[in-house]
Formats: sequence, structure tokens, C-alpha cells
Amino acid sequence: MRICVIGTGYVGLVTATGFSDIGNHVIGADIDKKKIQALQQANPVIYEPGLEEMLARNIQEGRLEFTTDIPYAVKKSKIIFIAVGTPQSKDGSADVSIVLRVAKVIGMAMNNSKIVINKSTAPVGTGLLIEKTIKKYTSNKFDFVSNPEFLKEGAAIDDFLKPERVVLGSRSQKALNVMKELYAPFVRTGKPIICMDVKSAEMTKYAANAFLATRISFINEIANLCKHLGANIDLVRTGIGTDSRIGMQFLFPGLGYGGSCFPKDVKALIKMGQTHGHPMRILEAVDSVNSYQRQCMINMIKKHFKNNLRNKIFCIWGLSFKPRTNDIREAPSINIIRSFLRLGVRINAYDPVANEEAKKVLGNSIKYFTNQYDALNGASGLLITTECYEFRRPDFTNIKKLMKSPVIFDGRNIFDTEKMREMGFKYYSIGRDDV
Repeated sequence: MRICVIGTGYVGLVTATGFSDIGNHVIGADIDKKKIQALQQANPVIYEPGLEEMLARNIQEGRLEFTTDIPYAVKKSKIIFIAVGTPQSKDGSADVSIVLRVAKVIGMAMNNSKIVINKSTAPVGTGLLIEKTIKKYTSNKFDFVSNPEFLKEGAAIDDFLKPERVVLGSRSQKALNVMKELYAPFVRTGKPIICMDVKSAEMTKYAANAFLATRISFINEIANLCKHLGANIDLVRTGIGTDSRIGMQFLFPGLGYGGSCFPKDVKALIKMGQTHGHPMRILEAVDSVNSYQRQCMINMIKKHFKNNLRNKIFCIWGLSFKPRTNDIREAPSINIIRSFLRLGVRINAYDPVANEEAKKVLGNSIKYFTNQYDALNGASGLLITTECYEFRRPDFTNIKKLMKSPVIFDGRNIFDTEKMREMGFKYYSIGRDDV
């Protein structure tokens, strides 16, 4: 099939590369000239395990190309995916203006019948706006499909190639049949392709992310109460997570959720509810708990140092919002670092892949290190904000030797409290006794 994907950000690039890898000819289109030039050289710009190799392979085989000429991409393709950003507006709603600008370009460039698919996360009703926009600029027939993405950063390639389910929303059975054929190679193990109306597909994406965010805020709320009552959140988590009705996923206490999806989508759902006179009370609490979780860790650190933080050096391990990605959008580390800087703290930071992205936001206000142990020199405390794999079994003897004082604030509960006690560390974590 001949496909174009408009937007080469996280979702668009994985989508374009994934479809080309099974033999389709795919054109990735974007107005960002620097990004397109990088992609033409097989430089994916974003970090995602396995993406660079797949990108290079499909460019070399001639199945994948990139262009800034969006009308060209539309004209050359039968299937057109919209995968551009829907950033959060000041009032919390999702801004769909970029999606609608793309819809206009598609309409103006359309030279025959097409299938237009929206992969951008957008409020319920956006599909109808896309259709209306395209119809203003073309007399050609087209079918519209909502096809929300469910890609986890750090595992996006596997999620695309082996989806747990594919959700399709459309009024056109013809379009649904084409989409089923397109996705058939990815669901040979029997995973479902679920067909529904457009509005239900749009809501499915928001509902999924909001529910997962709710689990995270719930376990953090319980963890904070455990801390006050002397209970151990690790044991509580096991006690509830082994219930088959609940399960263990997304029940990890920590600094809260971040990234490009959960914070934005929760706020967008809250705004949708307000707009239609139906307050989303649970999600308002979810959002509030998530914001508080960062401050909870800062309060813990201030208490330990008796509010005497000025000119102290803190080492932070982990800048991205989760492991195996360089995405720092809504990352807890950024909130915490900014709070520390206001308190006069000096920051040494290390992340395996996200240093350069952090520099774009924090500039030279902190020091960046390419070795996790070098960042510890003279530090009064170590704060772990991302559960990167290389942090899980560090050289504790070396840590203790390098630091000014052996204090660890573990925002991801990756170390055992008794082991920390035995090694002589002052150790703070989420929902467990301090040692």
C-alpha cells in the first residue's frame, strides 16, 4: 500500500517506520526542515530502542522516504495518516489547530479518493471537524477513520509491531476493510481489531490513558498514607496487585506520571467535562495528587536538611520521565530541579540519553555529566528521579566514597531499605520507613 504519514514526531515516525518495515511504501512528511534532513540521513532525532536500525533499513530498501512537501506526499498516497501534535492549551484543553491545518492541506492537495486517518490524540468530535475541513477544499471523495495510538515510550517499536489491540472508528465499511488489511500482519497471533464509531474511538484513547494515570495517583496516595501510618507500600502493593481483578501494572509508587500523554490527556478530559457541564471529579483528584507528588519529595529533602539547602550540591540521576527515552516532557525531574534552583541548590545531573533534551529546557542552570559517578563528586545528597536500568545495581561503595554525605532520596523505590541500612546510608523512599 502507498501511505503517507504527516507529522514525524514520536507517533508519526514510529508509525511510518513500522508500516514500511512490512513492505509498504511510506512517505513521512513534516514542515520541520531540520528534522526531515536528519531523517533522510537515518537519524531518528528521538531515542527509541530499535528505531534507528529499522529506519536505516527501510530507507536503504527504498520503502521509506521523507519530505517537507506535504501536498506531494498526499498526492502520491492512497492512505493518509495525520500524526501531529495536539498541545495543551492554557485552559487545559487540547489544541487541535495543527490537526485542522493539516486537514486543510490534505483537502487542497487531494487528487483522487483517499482514506484519511487521524492518529493524533484529539477530543471527541475532532474527527467530524477534520471531515468538514477537508470537504471545504476538495470535491474528491474520501473516507475518514479514527485510529488512536497506544505506544509506550521505550517500547514503542514492540507496541507497534505487536499491538495488544487495534482500535478503528469509522462510518465507512470500505475504509475499515482496508485498515484491517493494513494491520493484518501485526495481529496474526489473534489480537483483536476493534471497530466502532469515530467518537467512541476518540474517547477510547482518553479513557485508557486517564485510567492508567488514575492507578498511578491512587498508589501514590496510598503510599503517602503508608508513610504516615508506618505501613510498607511494597507489601501493600503485593497484597492488592496479586488480586486478579486489580493486577500489578501501573501500581508503582513514585514521583508521579509524566511524558507527553498522561498529563495532557487527563487535563483535556477534565476540560471536556467542564465544557459539557459534567465535572470529572475523580480525574481532578488524579491530577492534583500527581502535582503534589513532586512537592512531597521536595518537602522530604527540606526536612532532612532542616531547610538549609543554599549552595549545597545535589546529584540527580535520571532526567527523562521514564527509562529508555530522551523525552523530558512533564518529567518530575524538571519540576524538582527548578524548585531546587529557586532554593539556591546546585545541581549535578546524569541521564543515559536525555542530557541534550534537558539542556534545551534548563540550559546551563545545572551541570550535566556523561558518567553517573562523576556527577556524585561532593554531593550532599543523591536523588533518583528515573528508574533507569543502570541505576538498579550501582557501586554503593563508590557512591559512598564520592558523596559529601551518604544520603539517598529514592523517588522510584528501586533499592531495598534493609540493604541501605546495612551499608550505612541515610535512605528515603516513597511509602516506606526512612532508614
